[in-house]
Amino acid sequence: METGGSLIELSVVLPCLNEEEAIGVCVKRVKEVFAKEGIRGEIIVADNGSTDRSIEIAKNEGAKVVIEHKRGYGSAYLRGFREVSGKYVVMADSDLTYDFYDIPKFLKALREGNDFVMGSRFKGKIQKKAMPWMNRYIGNPILSGMTRVFFRTKLSDIHCGMRGFSLEAYQKMKLRTIGMEFATEMVVAALQNDLKTCEIPIHYHPRKGESKLNPFFDAWRHMRFMLLYCPLWLYFIPGLVGFILGFGVMLLLLKGPFLFFGHRWDVHLMTFASAISILSYQVLGLGVFAHSFAIRQGFLKYDQTTLFFQRHFSLERGLGLGGLLVLMSLIIITFIFIDWFSSGFGALYRIREAILATTLLVIGIQTIFSSFFVSLLFLEKK
Repeated sequence: METGGSLIELSVVLPCLNEEEAIGVCVKRVKEVFAKEGIRGEIIVADNGSTDRSIEIAKNEGAKVVIEHKRGYGSAYLRGFREVSGKYVVMADSDLTYDFYDIPKFLKALREGNDFVMGSRFKGKIQKKAMPWMNRYIGNPILSGMTRVFFRTKLSDIHCGMRGFSLEAYQKMKLRTIGMEFATEMVVAALQNDLKTCEIPIHYHPRKGESKLNPFFDAWRHMRFMLLYCPLWLYFIPGLVGFILGFGVMLLLLKGPFLFFGHRWDVHLMTFASAISILSYQVLGLGVFAHSFAIRQGFLKYDQTTLFFQRHFSLERGLGLGGLLVLMSLIIITFIFIDWFSSGFGALYRIREAILATTLLVIGIQTIFSSFFVSLLFLEKK
């Protein structure tokens, strides 16, 4: 990727996989836009292993064609982006679903100082049969809604494939995924790097040729990526809710059975609540590990929660908390043993206290060893 000294203002990058029906028209339309608007631009077709005449057609129409043998939506784009020499980049699929006459709107927004410009099909016009009913009314709204909640953004069409960004913004995003989740990674990276972002309405048309999408598998890849980049929702919220409920029910049953909805709840529920407490605590611990590791590897940026944790966490404090829990457990076990000894080792009815002691013991030991691991993750940062 060239970073300076270029006369080219805009690079349009088109991924391609067996798009002989559409690629030629795509290149022609982009060239028409360049000529009409007086844009100094280039067209880069990133071919991902086409076996039809796509490469030949793209070259004949004047596009620069680069080959990426590793299959994947992200792979093709990453290869194409390495070749751009313009100050700005616009990306779009090469199946004629996106309207290349919208390019001037992207360029205008970028010239106005925006770092990252998202197209929005939902704010624009979606032609009949351009988007499957399930994608339009279920898949995209759900995934876009999750992204808005997880990453606190107001973007309406997270998976729109027509986008624009500056070369400087691209270098900040440091994209790396190779599949369909590349589209989500780009949005998340833009948000995490505080890039100035705007959204513009665009037109969306029925595609030419056979679709390469696998709706359910691709949706899962998007969702998986969002969850991996948002440990708050994957680990902390489920873990915290589970721990509070589990430990709360266990303490409630420590006094004895109680009636609820006309049923008598006793040690069976207490045992289950203990298990939920331990599992939820483990999930919280995994969240701390995942978040710390992701920051160390550069997947996530430092935030206020992480800084607070680093300021107040120390190996000694973790060991102290774990040791206190273990001590509390051993005290309860000691009282149980004394009671059993006093009765001449006869019948023992201390199952509730035993459940609490076991729970505290397991959580205490987890805390001790987790503290060593978290301390190791933060070792270079201290």
